[in-house]
Amino acid sequence: MREVQARAGTEQVVVIGAGIAGLAAAHRLLERGVRVTVLEAADRVGGKLLPGEIAGARVDLGAESLLARRPEAVTLAREVGLADSLQPPASATASIWTRGALRPMPKGHVMGVPGTAAALSGVLSDEGLARIERDAELPRTEIGDDVAVGEFVAARLGREVVDRLVEPLLGGVYAGDAYRISMRSAVPQLFEAARTHTSLTAGVREIQEKAAAAQQTGPVFMGLRGGVGTLPLAVAESVRARGGEILTGKPVTELRRTPADGGWRVVSGVHVWHANAVIVAVPAPAAAGLLRTDSPGAAAELGGVEYASMALVTLAYPRAGTDLPEGSGFLVPPVDGRTIKAATFASGKWGWIAEENPDLVVLRTSVGRYGETEILRRDDAELVDVSRRDLKAATGLDATPVATRVTRWEDGLPQYPVGHHARVARVREHVARLPGLALCGAPYDGVGVPACIASAYAAVDQIHGDLRGVQELTDHPVQSLHGGAGE
Repeated sequence: MREVQARAGTEQVVVIGAGIAGLAAAHRLLERGVRVTVLEAADRVGGKLLPGEIAGARVDLGAESLLARRPEAVTLAREVGLADSLQPPASATASIWTRGALRPMPKGHVMGVPGTAAALSGVLSDEGLARIERDAELPRTEIGDDVAVGEFVAARLGREVVDRLVEPLLGGVYAGDAYRISMRSAVPQLFEAARTHTSLTAGVREIQEKAAAAQQTGPVFMGLRGGVGTLPLAVAESVRARGGEILTGKPVTELRRTPADGGWRVVSGVHVWHANAVIVAVPAPAAAGLLRTDSPGAAAELGGVEYASMALVTLAYPRAGTDLPEGSGFLVPPVDGRTIKAATFASGKWGWIAEENPDLVVLRTSVGRYGETEILRRDDAELVDVSRRDLKAATGLDATPVATRVTRWEDGLPQYPVGHHARVARVREHVARLPGLALCGAPYDGVGVPACIASAYAAVDQIHGDLRGVQELTDHPVQSLHGGAGE
């Protein structure tokens, strides 16, 4: 074994995982004068943020937008030199492909839940709109400690609202099932509204009134020239420039507390690091494996976190002869029985793609939701074919792509079922018994990029004895929104 000791008088922290959460934690630690080593099992940094190319065009092969109404992601991008690369979507107008037609995405809703029935006119049937109106007449629905979004909304407003709008929006964020997803964890604004109002639509109207009074300006989402996948690369470059160490191809096989000095022993292959503290920024199953010895309770809870798999199909077409509807793309309700769940017109959504590739049209579809295993067992050519068939049916696009690319994200998105907040609280209760240990990333307080960064900063504070950030995230999870279509 080759031992790497902490330097006398210098705090040494090992961060396990070089996704955006781990990299953000390392970046924040270096600001505090800490010596940092980041260990990543894969041969690259970035996790679910992945830049790539198709037909010579730069594109994202993972997440493609940043929620700008939270400060963490946009601020970090500026801190690592990407201020000039930040760009809002060129088009934020999306559609819903439902009931046989592309229909404009309604406005005036909170994750698909409307303040008035009229807000969903054109998407729902007359019967569905009439059912929404009954919400004001229904008695109060008690929700207890948590409730599934789909279950509660269907009880108040009818299933059509859930099936035609809530489901595709939530599915775009979590690749999950709205009838399983926790309202408290995934849509905390709605949970508070449901707790404090008899009428759900009245609660939504209050949310909208408060948002209007806050007078938030600027875009809801931002992208980066070259793709959101350039963000972790820039953060990693900044970490290294400040003296931090990032080692890829280094899966951690053992994490043990060293009671003699109150520190930690981290093992990867033949290398051993001795650290004052450790931040674990890996998916829940990997975290469970690392904590099994010193925190079997936390490991058991993390082992119960389920994940959904999905695939992104990126297609490039010659611009000549390729006609697409206006807007950023469309979402697809599962109830309509289509294979794709969304499509993003990347060249229309992001101005920099069109500017860099004037002769190409780039778009992508997403395939796969929680529990859908059969579709993801198909080979790449089949996923391309089914995407093209659905695109033709939705838009009339019948051109032949000049290039295609399938990116599979096995167990890519943690699921937030009813009771997720309680599970996370139990995990943190176990981990709190181990000084110098903190967890961060998508399994806890939100799956979006700002949520992951916020959890990283809270983890840095936690290992230094400040639990305010963790408590704030526990009380107010970061609501992840859908960036138009095809997230």
